[in-house]
Amino acid sequence: MNVVNTIIPIFAIIMLGIFLKKKNFLPPNILSPLNRLVYYLAIPTMIFREIAGSSFLSNFNPLLVGGTLLPLLGAFGLALVLIYALRIPQTLRGTFLQSSFHGNLGYIGFAVCFYFLGKEGLARASILGGFLMLLQNILSVVSLQGFSTSSSREFNPLFFARKVVGNPVIVAVLCGILFSLSGLPMPNAFERILAIVSGMALPLALLVIGASLTFDLIKEYLSISLLSGFLKLIAGPLMGLVTYKMMGISVSEFLPGIILLASPTATITYVMGSEMHGSIELASAAISVNTLLSCITFILWLTLFS
Repeated sequence: MNVVNTIIPIFAIIMLGIFLKKKNFLPPNILSPLNRLVYYLAIPTMIFREIAGSSFLSNFNPLLVGGTLLPLLGAFGLALVLIYALRIPQTLRGTFLQSSFHGNLGYIGFAVCFYFLGKEGLARASILGGFLMLLQNILSVVSLQGFSTSSSREFNPLFFARKVVGNPVIVAVLCGILFSLSGLPMPNAFERILAIVSGMALPLALLVIGASLTFDLIKEYLSISLLSGFLKLIAGPLMGLVTYKMMGISVSEFLPGIILLASPTATITYVMGSEMHGSIELASAAISVNTLLSCITFILWLTLFS
């Protein structure tokens, strides 16, 4: 029952975002700056607060980090094999590959961790998510660069650094870790400011996700979107489960990792696809299909460990 009580409210807010967009409460001219507010301020503030206010040494498990990164590489490799085995068109390859492993950790994964596992679970997920995002972004740039149909395919180190190192959540994780390790007390006034800003992170993130979903292209790209969804929502977490078991990691420790691995395709795949000449149509369809399907797969995964 706790699983349903966690997942249904989260996806109810996502559906509310869809409804508000249809009723023009969240038009594109508002949605874009609202998304920037969440991405660059609210989510990073929440992540920094959770990590800085907890013991990094207690929440950091290098074995868990390794056990979470390996399945991500596994999903990447499996998607790469399917690209050639199924002869997926060149114009779709980079986007398909990216949508098969690049999860929406900041907007959905962290929300599920917080509402299902509480503050301690979110602190662990935040640290783990920093490493996961770093690898996701590296592999995403490699995917889109490697299968780019653009005549200009030269490696751009500035773009790479901006997408990988400049990710605001990764920066927030690093700052939170440094503050936690410093042992410095956080001033009450500063803590309250962080708490206020953090409070708007998850509700706004879920509304933005809902308002960002589009369904016009789903029919055209349904089969390949479902295939990427299988890799992202089922195969990746399953490889994670096998890896955790082989490493002897307990359920209480690896559950944040399963949640992050089971997160649906990230909306940033659309932005990166647009900037690196991927298929924005497939990205849009995959994001929408996988986000809706993740309501079911999250319930299944969390029920398995409840």
